[in-house]
Amino acid sequence: MTLDESFRQFLDRFQMPDLTHLDWKSSTDKLRQQFHVASRAIERDAPEMADISHVKVEGAAGTLKARLYTPLGAGLPPGPGIVFFHGGGFMLGDLDSHDMVCKRLAEGARSRVIAIDYRLAPEHTFPAAHEDALAAWNWIITHAEQLGLDPDRLAVSGDSAGGNLSAYLAQEMNRTGGPKPAFQLLLYPLVQFVDIRTKKMSFQEGGFFISANLFEYFRDSYITDESQRMDVRVSPLFAGPDAFKGLPPAHFVLCGWDPLKDEGLAYADKMASFGVPVTVREHAGMVHGFMNMTALSDTVRLAIRDAGHVAGRALGAV
Repeated sequence: MTLDESFRQFLDRFQMPDLTHLDWKSSTDKLRQQFHVASRAIERDAPEMADISHVKVEGAAGTLKARLYTPLGAGLPPGPGIVFFHGGGFMLGDLDSHDMVCKRLAEGARSRVIAIDYRLAPEHTFPAAHEDALAAWNWIITHAEQLGLDPDRLAVSGDSAGGNLSAYLAQEMNRTGGPKPAFQLLLYPLVQFVDIRTKKMSFQEGGFFISANLFEYFRDSYITDESQRMDVRVSPLFAGPDAFKGLPPAHFVLCGWDPLKDEGLAYADKMASFGVPVTVREHAGMVHGFMNMTALSDTVRLAIRDAGHVAGRALGAV
């Protein structure tokens, strides 16, 4: 398995913020600044949108910022849409860090994308992000028409920690009989917060943009009580049959150079074992978080567009 050449050349020619050797006594603000630089410094021009609107949605403890992307191919409202939750270990990321991802997903899906700026750790610990995701989903369902969205054709999506929130939402709607997403688009999702270091691919092999120490830092910032690591809200991989039976179809995007790949495959296999339609696309030469690096190569940009296309086809937009 070979690392994608564009990433190899980038690592040889440019200096990324060293996320594998952080000063763990640094402030949260410094860590967030490093993530912002890493995610923004290598972006390029985005696809043209018909409209980008800043909206407010109701979270679990107040109003949350959100951004609604309407691509040129979206058609007349109400239409299908994707509710997107950004990654960043429940501690980093915002609407700006994933702006390019959302634009390219919207273009590929020919569907509106609404990105949610949920509360982050360590200021807001578990289950704040999950409660915000649930509240935002319910608010969007209720206000779908004014957003130009068809509540019966909404997908949930997110990368890494955002994939965790998406998986949780789908399971929670299953458990409670709430309004289910029509589709799940899970981008190299984090699906368990219990086992970190025992993996087939070590963080030394696959951790170009993620390390075991960083992963544990994220976990301990969000999960302050060790007993909560098995909570199925944050570790949906370990949920029972009632959470899996009847889940909406899912598409997984996984990376060959990602220590989280195996748990993503395990989650996909568990879904399939309960009869859930599942597809998996593995980008063998890519690393965790590669979708934030759209300027590196056409391969990255096309991977996001392809993921959007899969979701758009499932929602009847493509």
